[in-house]
Amino acid sequence: MAMPPDLPVRTGEPGPAILAEPERFLPELRGSDYARQIELIAEMISAHRFPLLGGVFETGPDIRWRRDPVRGIESGLGYFRTIRYLDAARAGDHKLIWELNRHQHLVLLAQAYRLTGRHDFLEQIPRQLESWWRQNPWLRGINWASALEVAFRALSWIWVDHLVGDALDSGIRQRLRNGLYRHGVYLERNLSIYFSPNTHLLGEAVALHALGAIYPQWPRSTRWKALGGRLVREQMDKQVRNDGSHFEQSSYYHVYALDFFLLHAVLDGDPGEGFREKLRRMAYYLAALTAGDGLIPLLGDDDGGNLFHPWGDRRRFGAATLASCCVFFETDAWPCEADALPVQAVWWMGGQALARRRRNDTPPGDGPRLFTDAGVAVLARAPIQIIADTRGFGHGGAGHSHAHALSVVCRKGDRDILIDPGTYTYTAEPVWRARFRGTGFHNTVRVDGRDQADDAGPFRWLNKPQTTIRNWTTEKEFTHLRAACEYRGIEHERQLVWIRERELLVIVDSVRGSAEDTQPHLIEQFWHCGGEVALLSPGVWRINQAATLSIAPLDNVREFSGGEYGWQSTAPGQKGPSPVIIVERTASLPVTLAAVVAFGPGGAQAPGIALGMEASEDRIRLVPDDGLSITFSADLPSVEMSG
Repeated sequence: MAMPPDLPVRTGEPGPAILAEPERFLPELRGSDYARQIELIAEMISAHRFPLLGGVFETGPDIRWRRDPVRGIESGLGYFRTIRYLDAARAGDHKLIWELNRHQHLVLLAQAYRLTGRHDFLEQIPRQLESWWRQNPWLRGINWASALEVAFRALSWIWVDHLVGDALDSGIRQRLRNGLYRHGVYLERNLSIYFSPNTHLLGEAVALHALGAIYPQWPRSTRWKALGGRLVREQMDKQVRNDGSHFEQSSYYHVYALDFFLLHAVLDGDPGEGFREKLRRMAYYLAALTAGDGLIPLLGDDDGGNLFHPWGDRRRFGAATLASCCVFFETDAWPCEADALPVQAVWWMGGQALARRRRNDTPPGDGPRLFTDAGVAVLARAPIQIIADTRGFGHGGAGHSHAHALSVVCRKGDRDILIDPGTYTYTAEPVWRARFRGTGFHNTVRVDGRDQADDAGPFRWLNKPQTTIRNWTTEKEFTHLRAACEYRGIEHERQLVWIRERELLVIVDSVRGSAEDTQPHLIEQFWHCGGEVALLSPGVWRINQAATLSIAPLDNVREFSGGEYGWQSTAPGQKGPSPVIIVERTASLPVTLAAVVAFGPGGAQAPGIALGMEASEDRIRLVPDDGLSITFSADLPSVEMSG
């Protein structure tokens, strides 16, 4: 592809249209806690200390834009299609390299300059841009190898031009716009229509439409706006299910997709009622997952980044997204934290967001809810959050899904009880990639030491299981979920009962085979715990000083941190030991295992009561405390409470 010619120089050409005018809202942000946080991050960036992906990467005075900052591996300037970026031994960890090359930190420097007036922040921008241009010539090197990364960088440069373009040297600004134009030409010709046609294609289409809409005077801008807009609308129809969930089956990628679609809607102005309705459902789904406080449960892959502001508490990225949705839809339907509005909504929508900031509405949380297309059930919300993912695997090869069908995560307030250990890596360490997305790293059951599907590489599963929801009932006394996962001739059925009055979560696992299957099987039930774990009595553990976990039967139980399964990753590239409890039983099928999580004062402070269980072919009876018995013999369990 030949390098596109430079844009004609036009003196006095206006800045980007459409985007909110900063001077209309900056006075209300200056001097705020948010502005001080931006200034602190900008000081780190000016010292070439980049806070990315939960860590801080120091590059020194000379930023090597193609170098993995952890491994020190730097790839060459070959034609972008020849760069083997998935080979970490040759190219380094492309995720770490690309995160810096998204240039979102340049946007933050521009924001910091506008908020503080400090010219040292402004001066960093042309220095880093010129450094990048020297080291990344047109179509050469790893930073041209992904169209999505080109799209991220284009969006960042648009914001830089919008926020500080008038303050830059005219020659630098012209080069910046020439670079933006070339990014648009690249995107038009390298859209991921055949490779990664999911969030990759979505992000590329959003950026292409943005370039066409924001710079209508440029050659090809009309085509870019039309093509990008059409693709975004198509991806909304394809990627978002009717219940509002994203088809990757990843909570983190749901936030990514929602932000992309929302930014497009802001720039487009009139994306259509069908588009708006699905966008609204995406916000409802995210609100249900976050339990009103912005904390995202980790279901599936955790990319580590963010569309607009990849700093701060990564699990709370959804708070800024929900706040932006509240402003866009002018609604109080979802929790809206005032502190989350300046992070994104104010820059995207200006005065509308400031009005919401002054109102600071926080509606009450909803009750239990089942999202049937996603197979995700929210049994309880704040202050106790319980979420079960019955489906586990997403669309097609389920590249960003984990083998966690029927897994459950829960927390009490900000204390995690049962966790998803996270993602850790995509391609840099294949063994750990397989472990973290495997069945043994999730709170579900594994049979014969094998994942629920066949691992076909870092971004693909084969022979995915068949999952079904057999019952969902919400009564005054309890909520009941019954679901099954079938694969390789095995059926794993899990029942969950949430008893509100007692603050008890009851879990029953039944593993069955065919009549001809008389061989013994290894059944493993995994419980990955958040925080400190203490054994109170045989079969009873206190978790994070907030709940207890009781299990039955006590055939063979191990509790440890580290090893093969006891790990947690709070950010890509980072992992640390984390407690896991594994129940093992080798027997002919059927096999029944049970567990109870007690959240109330009787669970968090009491010495713990061993779980009693009686099981036969057609009946299971549990006694989790002296005044409660639960019998499973039909679709609906029988719950008897006394005392």
